[in-house]
Amino acid sequence: MNTRIASDAERDVAASDDLLALENQVCFALAVAARGVIGLYRPILEPLGLTHPQYLVMLALWQRSPRTVRDLGSALQLEPATLSPLLKRLEAQGYLTRERSTRDERALDVSLTDAGRALRAQALEIPPQVVDRLGMSLDELGSLRDRLTEVIAAVQHTA
Repeated sequence: MNTRIASDAERDVAASDDLLALENQVCFALAVAARGVIGLYRPILEPLGLTHPQYLVMLALWQRSPRTVRDLGSALQLEPATLSPLLKRLEAQGYLTRERSTRDERALDVSLTDAGRALRAQALEIPPQVVDRLGMSLDELGSLRDRLTEVIAAVQHTA
């Protein structure tokens, strides 16, 4: 009976071949990376009074305002039940308004207020701070974003 104990190197080789090894899981790498990157945003967004999900809403509105709630949810890939509380909080902060659409009274238009538009100038400082904290080049981050966009498309294609 061979009772030899495997060395660390042997265990590492075995783990690299194991389809169920934690470190081999794309889902694990994505989850840890997402938590880490979103965590980097927290102290940068706090002075603006925004959470990361609220920041994403504002980014979409800075691209185009007004937008319907449905269009905003589609752009952010969020369900109405998730988006509604974000919009209510941002409206309470004075950054946006929600009003029935004049084109379709079933739709709700979301528009930036003057304060919401003014916040954009402060937000211009966010991306450089994130890049600096990550310590990666713009090219590296652009490539990563492009690859993640491909992953998103692949996931949506299978859904």
